[in-house]
Amino acid sequence: MSAFDKLKFTADGLIPAIVQEQSTGRVLMMAWMNRASLDKTLETGKTHFWSRSRQKFWMKGESSGHVQVVKDIAFDCDGDTLLIQVEQVGAACHEGYRSCFFRSMEGRGETFKVTEPQLQTPEQIYGKA
Repeated sequence: MSAFDKLKFTADGLIPAIVQEQSTGRVLMMAWMNRASLDKTLETGKTHFWSRSRQKFWMKGESSGHVQVVKDIAFDCDGDTLLIQVEQVGAACHEGYRSCFFRSMEGRGETFKVTEPQLQTPEQIYGKA
C-alpha cells in the first residue's frame, strides 16, 4: 500500500498542506495540493501547490526566488492533511514576512498586531512599482 492510498483528497481533488520550517518549528504557510503538485514536490524536493483562486499549478518561489526545500512530508492520522517540513529560503509570505501568520488578534479580535518584521516589501520581491 502506498502513502497515496492513505490520503483523503477533497471532492475537488485537493488536500491542505501546512508548511513548517524544520529548524524552528515555525508554521510558515498553508496551501492546497492536488495529486500532481504532490508528485512534483516529491520529484523535485521543492514545494508545488494548486492555487484555487487562480486555478493554476505553481511552485513556491517561482517568481520570488523564495523557494522551500523539502525535508519531510508527513500526513495526519486521518490522512486528510499534510505537514511539510522545509528549509525556507527568504520570505514564505508573498507580503514579505517570514511566515504568512504574522498577525495576532488582540482582545476579542477588534484589533491585531504584527508579530514579526517584514523582510522585504512585495515591490522588492516581485519588482513591481
